[in-house]
Amino acid sequence: MRMLLRGAAALAAVVTVASLTSGASAQPRTGGAVEGAGTARTSAAAQIPPGVTAGVAVFDRRTGTFTEQVDASKQFRSASVVKLLLVLDFLWDRGPDYTVPPADRARLEPMLRGSDDDAANHYWSTYGGSAIIDRMTAEPALGLRDTAPPPPGYEGFWGYTAISARDTVAIYRYILEKAPAPVRDFVMDNLRRSTRCSATDHFDQHFGIAGSFDRPWAVKQGWSGKYAKGTCGPQTSSSGAQGGEPAAPAPRAAAAVDLTRPALHTTGTVGADDRTIVAVLTLHQVGTSYGKAYTDIGRLTRSLNVPGGARPAGTWFGTWGDFVNVRRGPATGADRMTQLPAGVEVLVGCQTRGEVVDVPPYTNEWWAYLPQYGGYISNIYISSPDNRLPNVPECG
Repeated sequence: MRMLLRGAAALAAVVTVASLTSGASAQPRTGGAVEGAGTARTSAAAQIPPGVTAGVAVFDRRTGTFTEQVDASKQFRSASVVKLLLVLDFLWDRGPDYTVPPADRARLEPMLRGSDDDAANHYWSTYGGSAIIDRMTAEPALGLRDTAPPPPGYEGFWGYTAISARDTVAIYRYILEKAPAPVRDFVMDNLRRSTRCSATDHFDQHFGIAGSFDRPWAVKQGWSGKYAKGTCGPQTSSSGAQGGEPAAPAPRAAAAVDLTRPALHTTGTVGADDRTIVAVLTLHQVGTSYGKAYTDIGRLTRSLNVPGGARPAGTWFGTWGDFVNVRRGPATGADRMTQLPAGVEVLVGCQTRGEVVDVPPYTNEWWAYLPQYGGYISNIYISSPDNRLPNVPECG
């Protein structure tokens, strides 16, 4: 029947300095909920920034319990998180010896690693669109309860598929615990190789899980909405909206799921042996910049109790300015590695003297090393009253 169906079908305000160091959120907490417990409760640990709507589920596979749940059954538009289902649908019932053809590998790998939208468009149109979601929700092995196809009138927009935090956990549990080994290995190996820059619209996608924990982690991120511009990569990037966005925002009354507010989601696993599954789905106020949404979901994710997660060393600071360059050395002539989302919060590992930078009326010779980027930015763009950042060591 699945084959017959297939044949028929033939994710700039100044951000203040963060007083929270990387280890401050790593203290153990008690009071995790067992699977199936009331998912609408608000966790005492999760710190949801003002103006943010969140659905959170954190599942410890070692103990078989949820350590965090905040509105875990609430439906959000999936944005690129639905690409997990597109891959599973394509690989379903292929047999234990199935080898992904080169043409499909060339699409699936960038779709999982870099969130490539063209690949998602291909699988959505080729294999039946909303029928893909119908097939996946009908699979008992997945056990999806809140997932639904895009609403009427938006069938072509795969990013409008409805999903919840608890269903996202269920998808990862299927991949890790029930899927054939070749499927598990293919999906997870690619998620572990997530690229910082998205393939289609050049947004920095190492927010949330990827920014809150040291490796090992594996992530599938999602964003959808009117974010101004993707700046990730060594070259200036063009703008674009991801996640199957229509040309104009959908009216709020078009569906039970909010299709209007900008969405930013971080999902995946953290720790050795993919110990903990993390799903953080968020909506932000209309007009929120990508840098602020990036910062807010980072703060929320860092506040969570994630067993097995190792916090990166350093101190978090806000930044200001548009298109701030991250360079390989502490000089404006050093190679540009990428540009920061406007106003984003960054982890600073150490600081060093370098080329003097002038942004009238300010002058600064200090540069901050960002370990998660492997590069430097001038301290002049960090939201701190002093040229030399407080409580940050000099680089060795």
